[in-house]
Amino acid sequence: MTLFRYGWLSLQSILANKMRSLLTMLGVIIGVAAVLITLGIGAGASASITADIESQGTNLLTVTAMNGANTLTLGDAAMLEDRQLHPEIDSVVPEYTAQAAVAAGENNESAQIVGASPEYAVVRNLEVAQGSFFTAAEVESQATVAVLGATLAQDLFGSSDAVGRQFRIGNQPMTVIGVLKESGGAGFGSNDSRVFAPLSTVQGRLFAAPRYRGDLTLTGLSIAVGDSTLMDTAEKRVEETLRLRHALNADDDNDFSIFNQASLLDIAGSVTTTLSIFFGSIGAVSLLVGGIGIMNIMLVAVTERTKEIGLRRAVGARDRDILLQFLIEALVLCLLGGAIGASISYGLGGLVGLFPAMPFEIIISGEALALALGVSTATGFIFGLYPALRATRLDPIEALRYE
Repeated sequence: MTLFRYGWLSLQSILANKMRSLLTMLGVIIGVAAVLITLGIGAGASASITADIESQGTNLLTVTAMNGANTLTLGDAAMLEDRQLHPEIDSVVPEYTAQAAVAAGENNESAQIVGASPEYAVVRNLEVAQGSFFTAAEVESQATVAVLGATLAQDLFGSSDAVGRQFRIGNQPMTVIGVLKESGGAGFGSNDSRVFAPLSTVQGRLFAAPRYRGDLTLTGLSIAVGDSTLMDTAEKRVEETLRLRHALNADDDNDFSIFNQASLLDIAGSVTTTLSIFFGSIGAVSLLVGGIGIMNIMLVAVTERTKEIGLRRAVGARDRDILLQFLIEALVLCLLGGAIGASISYGLGGLVGLFPAMPFEIIISGEALALALGVSTATGFIFGLYPALRATRLDPIEALRYE
């Protein structure tokens, strides 16, 4: 009951000096809003990056040829697909990629051509919006069919349906059998601007891929690992197999590179956490400034209400009562400022989310809200304690004489 009574007295005091109270709370309002917005931006960016990475598959190893070496072959892919040698691997998708000019009518673009097997769509989480992906039979027959990224289809054919239409890769006529769902960025390029065609067609009809030790060469391999806990083991065993097949000595550098897709999640998480801490610290400075403002105002309030304190002491108020009165007033100021700041941050987050150009949404979590309000409350306690203690140290006789 005592706390409730002092809380009500604090509200009355705040309402009696509305402008001064609002200016006092301003630092806390800005601080809480800044902390929540910056943490929300960090959380939103992290979620967006994580979604992009996961859309490419997290249990994925990507092997690419290095330094122009043409030593990665279909034979390597076949060896890695051997379940007795590599039980941890679910599937191996050979790839042959190259840059080429693509054209449809008067529309010309430069695009990356990706030759692969049908499993590529599964391993890379590609979604077909129109038509279908090519089949194993079309790979076997070197069919002149292709699947286009959403942006490339728009560039070549405009708003009309691209499925069934003809276009050219260099001088080779191709038929569109599918268009991918728009996916956004993907590594160093975008699936939205790529052409996907049967591996045999790309190696044979389009680019005349060279051979190495009798096997057609590849530019890369996508390897899906069944268990995410075996990613490091799989990476090590893939490296060992490829080094043996390429007859590399112990002191020879790899003529290929292996990229572990799961490592991107750790990197992205580390970067966004660091940024969140950095920007959150900036907001915390605003809270510190707000706390100093509250302490100054509370010191002024103690001076203004010296006679009131003397009267209360004269009628029996103890040091504890005086302390609680001013401390709770400081806490109420911070809690009100924190609530207003939180409301502003949610409003700004929703407003920013309405802009199409915003690459991600601002995510204000319950944990971030609790942290911001907790810090603002602690600020009120810390910076309200000294003025409250000062109020308890006033001599009742001198306080009653104060004018």
